[in-house]
Amino acid sequence: MPDPAIPIIKGHFLMKHDVRICSRCVMDTTATEIEFYDDGRCNFCKNYDEITTHDLHDDAAGAAALETMIAEIKRRGKNSQYDCLIGLSGGVDSSYVAYLVARKYGLRTLAVHLDNGWNSELSVANIERLVKTLNIDLYTHVLDWNEFRDIQASFLKSSIANVEIPTDHAIWAVLIKTAAKMKIPYIIAGNNVVTESIMPESWLYGSKDSKLIRSIHKQFGTVKMRTYPYLSTFDYVYRLLARGTRWVPILNYIDFNKAAAKQLLIDDLGWRDYGGKHYESIFTRFFHAYYLPEKFGYDLRKSYNSALICSGQITRDQALEELSHPPAPAEMIAQDKSYVLKKLGISDADFQVILRSPNKTYEDYPNNSQLWQRFSHIVRWARSRITRVG
Repeated sequence: MPDPAIPIIKGHFLMKHDVRICSRCVMDTTATEIEFYDDGRCNFCKNYDEITTHDLHDDAAGAAALETMIAEIKRRGKNSQYDCLIGLSGGVDSSYVAYLVARKYGLRTLAVHLDNGWNSELSVANIERLVKTLNIDLYTHVLDWNEFRDIQASFLKSSIANVEIPTDHAIWAVLIKTAAKMKIPYIIAGNNVVTESIMPESWLYGSKDSKLIRSIHKQFGTVKMRTYPYLSTFDYVYRLLARGTRWVPILNYIDFNKAAAKQLLIDDLGWRDYGGKHYESIFTRFFHAYYLPEKFGYDLRKSYNSALICSGQITRDQALEELSHPPAPAEMIAQDKSYVLKKLGISDADFQVILRSPNKTYEDYPNNSQLWQRFSHIVRWARSRITRVG
């Protein structure tokens, strides 16, 4: 019998069976890696606390370190066109980073946007408004649609959960390659502890594994991969070590409050809300709101809200209230599904076959997981150098 102190959710919108849920956050047994302790809390909470100890620097010492970093970035960039490079999706985190680097710290900034063919009209409008208001130069890398469509369709046919790997990997690759080409040593990023540090690998396997991308596309694709931007494991490590590209997670060095940041963007920059994390992309909205819940029973709002609970930005009751509702309106989900399948060239009948096919993981395909594990300590050391500038 489960511990009576641990709530059991029954009849949840996304749950096909009863699940056990953490007493502190809202992670539950739909994540196979979850473990519960005697007080009802889970290992994701514990990991969050450990990560914040090492990676979160939102105190006076962190503020001083950030000021030192900004001064060093300006010093190194004084003879160059740009001080730093940022990725800009139009979402809250990347938009707030744009605000910080351009307006608060006065860095000469190049914003890089990956156009994978799925931008919503609102996303395009937000990006245009941001770069104009903040006086930031924008480089947009447009993926070859015929090629990328084939890669995305391959991932759906593979039946793994994280079908966003091709987009996320391309973003990493374009950022790092652009930084090298433009000789910009600092990439200032929006990834952060307080909103993104809880995510089961069973839900979203990492995006840096180019071998997985190539193996899945080789098995299910029909169009030759010619222009898709990717980095091998060795490429990634080389850029960090030999080329000295430094990845600065700036939001870990400030008191980053998601709701406050969103309101500032709305009030000061005319930014408009999408209604969900990463919903600036139509495919991502389809992925979060329909594909993952329908095929796997995963609701990513649990992971994002759990991080916000642990960081004190929302209450557990607020998270549970949100989870009692669908991730998007039914009409929007139906429209997104129809649009995505038509654009990818997948019939509804073929998509039903995908949904009914046995679920797979990255381990079912050739991958570089073990190689990444061997390099992980080197990558962590290389990225930690941002705290030792000069």
